[in-house]
Amino acid sequence: MDIRTREAVRYLGYGRHAIDERTLTLIQDSFQELDQVSDARFVYRIFEISKADENGLTIGNLEIKSKNLAKNLKNCQEAVLFGATLGTRVDMLMKKYSVTDMSKTVVLQACAAAELEEYCDEMQKQIAIRLGEGLYLRPRFSPGYGDFSILHQKDVLQMLEAQKKIGLTLTEGYMLTPTKSVTAVIGISREKQLCHIKGCEECEKVDCAYRRS
Repeated sequence: MDIRTREAVRYLGYGRHAIDERTLTLIQDSFQELDQVSDARFVYRIFEISKADENGLTIGNLEIKSKNLAKNLKNCQEAVLFGATLGTRVDMLMKKYSVTDMSKTVVLQACAAAELEEYCDEMQKQIAIRLGEGLYLRPRFSPGYGDFSILHQKDVLQMLEAQKKIGLTLTEGYMLTPTKSVTAVIGISREKQLCHIKGCEECEKVDCAYRRS
């Protein structure tokens, strides 16, 4: 079972339980269809961090009140603002199945989430390579995590010019569209922290100083 299949199984809530053959076939078929329609794109910009304390920080001209984000970016001098999407055709595919096959829709949702996560991981690795030696990236931290207000989605999209560059927009309820999209803040530090690239949800180090509450 490859990485993204394991991720899809996790999103489906199987945990350590064995997955049945029918569901596994649905997952494999769903990934094949997603590969045909996905138009994955990403955008990022690097900004200086200033006015940082335990209650929040300023990234570029964006003031953020968030103890969780401030802790995650402790000792970082710069931050990457990041956005990524699988594109509108993935939404269209899920909408098509939502009318005819809800079981397939549920599996598609999980597979698309896993595919987006894998894509973001790979793009984060590319950014790290571009930064060069001596600089290290913290895990992605998205608006809506902990006390990092989802209202900052709008700020991040504007700072990235995300609509112009990758077609990523926001609904009135601050949800990203296309739906299989993500924005995030990624700290840049000269201190190497052994942080899991996927963030606190995937890390077993519960006593980490940078762990989200």
